[in-house]
Amino acid sequence: MSITAERKQELIKEYATKEGDTGSPEVQVAVLSERISNLTEHLKSHKKDHHSRRGLLVMVGQRRSLLDYLKNKEQGRYVSLIQRLGLRR
Repeated sequence: MSITAERKQELIKEYATKEGDTGSPEVQVAVLSERISNLTEHLKSHKKDHHSRRGLLVMVGQRRSLLDYLKNKEQGRYVSLIQRLGLRR
């Protein structure tokens, strides 16, 4: 259900804007998107897991706010991130 440390390092390396970057919105959104997709797969087979569903909604809201921040700050970075992750909007 959660992502492995190796997968998280791959995401950080792929979406980092510079060396050692783990806090940029791009990295945070990429890690959240991976966690959201894993939890979505979990909820497809465990339909009554309402505690995890609430966590999913919290993560989706957090990702949305990070994307809104990035959209207001730099439109180009927002558009490129949306395309790289394959998100709608």
